[in-house]
Amino acid sequence: MTQAPTPTADTVRRLVRSLLGAAAEGDVRPAASGAAPATWWVGTRHVLRLAPDREAALRQRRELRLRELVRAHVPVTVPTSVAHGEWAPGLTYTLDAKVAGGSGEDHDVSALGEADLAALLTGLREVSVRQAETLGVPRAAPRPLEALRQSAERAGRHLAEADEFDPARPERLTGAAAAQLGVQPGAAPVLVHHGLTGEHLVVAVDGRVRGVLGWGDAVLGDPAEDIAALALCVGSPAAVRAATLAGYGARPCLRGLWLARCDALVHLADALADRPSAPAGAPLSALRTRLRRAWEPILLERVTELRGDDPDEGPPPPAP
Repeated sequence: MTQAPTPTADTVRRLVRSLLGAAAEGDVRPAASGAAPATWWVGTRHVLRLAPDREAALRQRRELRLRELVRAHVPVTVPTSVAHGEWAPGLTYTLDAKVAGGSGEDHDVSALGEADLAALLTGLREVSVRQAETLGVPRAAPRPLEALRQSAERAGRHLAEADEFDPARPERLTGAAAAQLGVQPGAAPVLVHHGLTGEHLVVAVDGRVRGVLGWGDAVLGDPAEDIAALALCVGSPAAVRAATLAGYGARPCLRGLWLARCDALVHLADALADRPSAPAGAPLSALRTRLRRAWEPILLERVTELRGDDPDEGPPPPAP
């Protein structure tokens, strides 16, 4: 198998000059540390993303098409590609216009920002499943909550021994609750961003959500995954309020809450034990913050009693 070339600053400069010509401005610099960075800042107005392998190239081609489909449905900015092509044989690139705003890691989301997130979740549900499948967006089965619950219980015990978590908290996901919160038979999948992390949310200083990046891992599946990601990023109360505003009922909101709580326990325990399954590049401080956000109490879990006939995913999506 031919080894993929390693992108360098000179590689990026030559590519940018060929694309922008006299309009090329400013320095190029990696967006993150690494031996072969795939994302580069280009001056102050552009970001260049290089696919490092064939699989990433396939995802990037799909992402470019998906962004165009999503753009008509969501109220926030979706990145626009200024140019795209191949930077090496079979390996793609996209030069995107930078979305103005800061990282969701650095700015808190305001009440109006929660409304932006609600409109985002609403827009994702409105995207035609059939059209998304035509673009190659894969389907993903809902994660089994009971298996995750058992892993989280083990992780919680380890974290308690390390004085990182209080196992006597009143909130507890029981086996019966895990069964109740599962996706109901016949529930229609929706487009799931599957990466609503702080680094992918562009937030203004006033707390409004101005854009969403990172559409390469989108799937058709359980909307609770996006609710869970928001709980880790902006806190459980804000995530559940946004999902409720988007029309989701108690079951997907609570399922998202518990996906986030279980993930937060497992990820921090894995990181403390230095396991390969620990989230790559996430410092312990960030994982502790996500654990705190996920375990923020919400009123919904205290007042909700699910029944077998409760609606699951909120208003049905439009016919594909």
